[in-house]
Amino acid sequence: MIKYIVDENALPSGAYQLHNATRGCTGIPNLKNQIFIGNFADCELALKRARMNWPREKVIRCPKCCAEE
Repeated sequence: MIKYIVDENALPSGAYQLHNATRGCTGIPNLKNQIFIGNFADCELALKRARMNWPREKVIRCPKCCAEE
């Protein structure tokens, strides 16, 4: 299983980025700015969970570590 987090700081566009914390992304936020989403088999499942947790917010994939599979 892969650990996924969301950056609690929104991008300038207002979207929040989902990161694969297991992969070691260069764009991953500091530990204090990470919101743990859970451990999932792939990014798609983690993205669905993040969007369920925050239905009013836009959550997107990090293009570096969570690109479309």
